[in-house]
Amino acid sequence: MNKLILLRHGQSKWNLENRFTGWHDVDLTSQGESEAMKAGVLIKDIILDRVYTSTLKRARRTAQLALEKAELAGANVNNIKQDGRWCLFEYEELRERDYGDLVGLNKTETAEKYGKEQVHLWRRGYEVRPPSGESLADVVNRVRPFFENEIWPQVVLGKNILVAAHGNSLRAVLVIIGEYDQEDIPNIELPTGRPLIFEIESGIKKNHYYLEE
Repeated sequence: MNKLILLRHGQSKWNLENRFTGWHDVDLTSQGESEAMKAGVLIKDIILDRVYTSTLKRARRTAQLALEKAELAGANVNNIKQDGRWCLFEYEELRERDYGDLVGLNKTETAEKYGKEQVHLWRRGYEVRPPSGESLADVVNRVRPFFENEIWPQVVLGKNILVAAHGNSLRAVLVIIGEYDQEDIPNIELPTGRPLIFEIESGIKKNHYYLEE
């Protein structure tokens, strides 16, 4: 039985400041770095075959910090390290949802300006786009061909795969693998820096759970 591991990046600076982040390339906070390292300890007993991440710094650094900590904790990293460097597969398809004109705005202040109901629709409506941005449905459509053509075939082959990405790109993965439908997924919140494990047998999901300290 192999594993697909979904890991939302650790807390970012704009998570802390309650801002819409989207494609803006902010870094992790010290808490976010700590979350990433804790995730590494939690996955240390899983021999990874491939690690996928987005091109955004907060996801990439989460993967790197997790792997460094896993190695220090005794993980076998031979499959994902070459000449002393991590072999990360970075793709724009795994980027966070583009929040368009909302990027950089404080979420509370935006709700006060446009109304809580409107901002809730922008954030959680499956097909509702914020101004000049993407809906969650758009993110699913962006992620689906990449996931189905690149990541899922590796899972079906029996490989252990880590995907370190973002709240909305990982929500998209959950829709694509049939874990949630479009009615339920807007209400699903993935915690930062906490590995979500899917156990796979012959390409079929058997079980899923979060790893705990």
